[in-house]
Amino acid sequence: MEVHVILLALIQGFTEFLPISSSAHLILPSVLLGWQDQGMAFDVAVHLGSLLAVLYYFRIEVVSLTHAWVGSLAGRTATGESRLAWCIILATIPACIIGVLFGGFISDFLRSGWVIAVTTIVFGLLLWWADRRAQYLKSEYQTGWRGAFLLGCAQAIALIPGTSRSGITLTAGLMLGLTRSAAARFSFLMSIPIIFLAGSHQAVGLLSEGAVIPWSVMGLGVLVSFISALACIHLFLALINRIGVLPFVLYRLGLGAVLIWVMAG
Repeated sequence: MEVHVILLALIQGFTEFLPISSSAHLILPSVLLGWQDQGMAFDVAVHLGSLLAVLYYFRIEVVSLTHAWVGSLAGRTATGESRLAWCIILATIPACIIGVLFGGFISDFLRSGWVIAVTTIVFGLLLWWADRRAQYLKSEYQTGWRGAFLLGCAQAIALIPGTSRSGITLTAGLMLGLTRSAAARFSFLMSIPIIFLAGSHQAVGLLSEGAVIPWSVMGLGVLVSFISALACIHLFLALINRIGVLPFVLYRLGLGAVLIWVMAG
């Protein structure tokens, strides 16, 4: 059990913030090794670990954005930080609406190996196309209301398994003219409210069911996903401008091909 938890938490932590689809990776152990789903408690734990990682890494920015946002509510002059904070809030709305309206449909009909394989490949190619056409002109502070809404719509598309929330929002950011690092940073920052809301929803469901909570499993999942997600964020931001997105695109194509081979076999 502990080995399964550690490996799955590592997979979740590393792939949550890379543009390579965490759902595509999490389906492999169950298909190839016959591992059982670790349950909702594990999902809550790894979401919490990922959330803590991004909050810790961007702690200075989060404090600054929160202070500026509260100031804007108090009627102070708008600043770059307050506008960015409002853009992140706006970008969260589409995924919340789509999740509420179609979450059940997505869980029941789209969480299949074939869907994940196809979306892994298709959205990987879209990422490559966006990077080839990108102008790399804007910082995350220049996203604007329209850009924030479009990024939010992209994040909503990521509810389809295999799309990759990080991948599709990075793709949208590049198409909007953001630099690679700016698109990645906005993607990380906008992940905070959506991971919090998704994790809270799962936690409420867990408590409402009156399930026995395996605290040792949750604690291990939180710790491992926190460490792996923190390492992932640091490395990705350090390397994205130097290596570009092609390595991730090629990896997605290979992963999608492996999934199709597994499904067809």
